[in-house]
Amino acid sequence: MILIDRATSNCVTKVALSISCEHLLDMDAFSKSDPLCVLLMNSSGPHWSEIGRTEKIQNCLNPKFSKALLLDYYFEMVQKLRFEVYDIDSDNGSLQDADFLGALECTLGQIVSSRKITKPLLLKDKTPAGKGTITICAEERTDSRVVAFETAARKLDKKDFFGKSDPFLEFYKQTDTGWQLAHRTEVVKSNLNPVWRPFRIPIQSLCGGDVEKSIKVECYDHNNSGSHDFIGSFQTTLMCVCVCVCFLTFLSSPQSNTDTYSCINSKKKQKKKGYKNSGVVIVKQCKIIKEYTFLDYIMGGCQINFTIAIDFTGSNGDPKSPASLHYINPHGFNEYLAAIWAVGNVIQDYDSDKMFPVLGFGAQIPPTWQVSHEFPVNFNPANPFCQGNDLLPLLQRSDCSDPVLIFWRLPAVSPQQYFVLLIITDGVITDMDETRNAIVRASQLPMSIIIVGVGGADFSAMEFLDGDDGILRGATGEAAMRDIVQFVPFRQFQNAGTAALAQSVLAELPDQVGSFFNLFDLKPPSEPAPS
Repeated sequence: MILIDRATSNCVTKVALSISCEHLLDMDAFSKSDPLCVLLMNSSGPHWSEIGRTEKIQNCLNPKFSKALLLDYYFEMVQKLRFEVYDIDSDNGSLQDADFLGALECTLGQIVSSRKITKPLLLKDKTPAGKGTITICAEERTDSRVVAFETAARKLDKKDFFGKSDPFLEFYKQTDTGWQLAHRTEVVKSNLNPVWRPFRIPIQSLCGGDVEKSIKVECYDHNNSGSHDFIGSFQTTLMCVCVCVCFLTFLSSPQSNTDTYSCINSKKKQKKKGYKNSGVVIVKQCKIIKEYTFLDYIMGGCQINFTIAIDFTGSNGDPKSPASLHYINPHGFNEYLAAIWAVGNVIQDYDSDKMFPVLGFGAQIPPTWQVSHEFPVNFNPANPFCQGNDLLPLLQRSDCSDPVLIFWRLPAVSPQQYFVLLIITDGVITDMDETRNAIVRASQLPMSIIIVGVGGADFSAMEFLDGDDGILRGATGEAAMRDIVQFVPFRQFQNAGTAALAQSVLAELPDQVGSFFNLFDLKPPSEPAPS
């Protein structure tokens, strides 16, 4: 279990950054760019590490990203940030083949002191990226409460000539400079009576913590062209919604415990006599709850359990050959060991005895020399735990076999424990459908999967599994409950040092831990006493 100095844990301020762009370069011949913004931080020397990214917006040159990026703010440090905007053309969300639309470098202090900055985007040669600009708004997150919503709609206007509408909702916060996007739901295809998945919005993002402040909800019909058709909107307050839903739950009829709001299209209202609405939005649930942080769970007694899985498939080469990824040079180094040590230096603080299960997959194991998809690297099934120094001789013992499906280990659910599987592999996934299904199942469990790609292989399939650019779905269409995969290629960090690799690999873990327990309304095992 991690040990944290309480005297320093309260010195960190959480800052949420909301990002929008205007007049982006149009890089697509027959459509508009599909922008996504990546946030990087200068971690050491010239190296930048990714610490977050927004969602991708299709066919849009003036995107408003709904996903706010949360990071720690330290007054006493100069935190250099770089915002990179890309046109994402691939389905897997990879940046490898993406078109660069421009970047902005600044410090977090500059954003915080201004609260809102708008700057021109620059290309790699420091020339303007056309007329493209980026706007970043900063908001301190001092309120840990979120609003849990369940929403639906009924009898929405039909906007598509050959089919029904594809509706989605946008929630806006009222600010001094206008309405600011706080949340965007998923699109429900071809449905005039949609039901959206439950979602949560930080109360500060929705109304600044003021439950009597106006909020606006807009309903659109999604078009692939990016020109979404406006269906209607309404304004209300969080207080009004919560009170109405709470009151209606006490009515005798189960069908009555919902709050309905008319979607009004002002243009249709002016033109059409007898116009009532363009459908109604139904709020099934609106509940303000406290959302616990990663530190709340760790300091409350939750234990983080790490397992390391190492690829021994034939594509690694003969470990006795200097060309093999498993070959250990005279300095005791290879990419597998470097990745283990980089992450191990951080995660060892989570375990008092600094011992972790180390498992292999894809090797021929004695005494039968049959290919094993899961075996303890120390060949002791009763006690597969190893320390870093134990790995040097062990990694040289196994003969490689043909490539196999990547290894997964699904832990049992426990509200007091969270599991992290670190997979280090050189290979391309041989059965993507089965792997996707495994991740979708694992998204319902208290676990995260970190993948470090070693060697020079094409890792575009791994980028697809990392759910930063959207919702990962299984082979049958079932959506993952949450994003649990983080992938980084080792080659990006060869000249940056192990600290930069560890920072990038572990960047999403705290949010993933908190998201699981909050999703199931599981409080920390013992709530930390106030300091």
